[in-house]
Amino acid sequence: MLYKRYLSMLLKSQLQYKASFVMTAIGQFLVSFTTFLSMYFMFDRFSQVEGFTFSEVLLCFSVVLMAFSFTECFARGFDVFPRLIRTGELDRILVRPRSVVFQVLTSTMEFTRFGRFLQAVLVLCYAIPASGVNWTGDKIITLIAMFLGGCAVFAGLFILYAGFSFFTIDGLEFMNIFTDGSREFGKYPLVIYGEGVLKLLTYVIPIALFQYYPFLYLIGRTENRWMMVLPLVGFVFLLPCYGFFRLGLSRYQSTGS
Repeated sequence: MLYKRYLSMLLKSQLQYKASFVMTAIGQFLVSFTTFLSMYFMFDRFSQVEGFTFSEVLLCFSVVLMAFSFTECFARGFDVFPRLIRTGELDRILVRPRSVVFQVLTSTMEFTRFGRFLQAVLVLCYAIPASGVNWTGDKIITLIAMFLGGCAVFAGLFILYAGFSFFTIDGLEFMNIFTDGSREFGKYPLVIYGEGVLKLLTYVIPIALFQYYPFLYLIGRTENRWMMVLPLVGFVFLLPCYGFFRLGLSRYQSTGS
């Protein structure tokens, strides 16, 4: 499979400098670890936030961080897409007999992001037994759906970010509010930020659909089984994001380089 070949090639190239690779991965781990420490010290002072305990909040934190880190690793090409336009590399992509999306995905992969992903897995391993959740089959499915839905939403945001690059030449920094910002907001159940933010992250950017609402079902605060499938809306969110990217691509004019 061609994708596996690209994957292997990029991994081997990044491992050519093993010390740099390891130190960067450790750096990614430590940067996210400071976020975990800030949460720990806050809950050491206040035992609950909006009625949510520390171990329950860690479920939110770990799922969002896992989804973001995994997506950032494999969809990094869209995150750095403006560079392809500035350097004229996109022109070369357009004349190759492969889809643009496939080539952008395989243009850049940041395997050092697994340092951050590893921390999320470790936090999740702690939160699963500590949260007090009765892990029946439907709860396990909900947790998996939250991760997959999160990956879809973050991938959609990266694609949307790339789409704006066709109209602005350079990336728009406000999109970081929804990419990096979503990772930060996702540390806690979104309801703590107020009704306005919760509505925005439900109906405009569907972060709450994979983070907050299925989380309520996970910890037993609602019996509505529809919450289990809400994370799958993240895959529907990909459609307009991809459509916007295709719109920008159809209006792209070659740099002539």
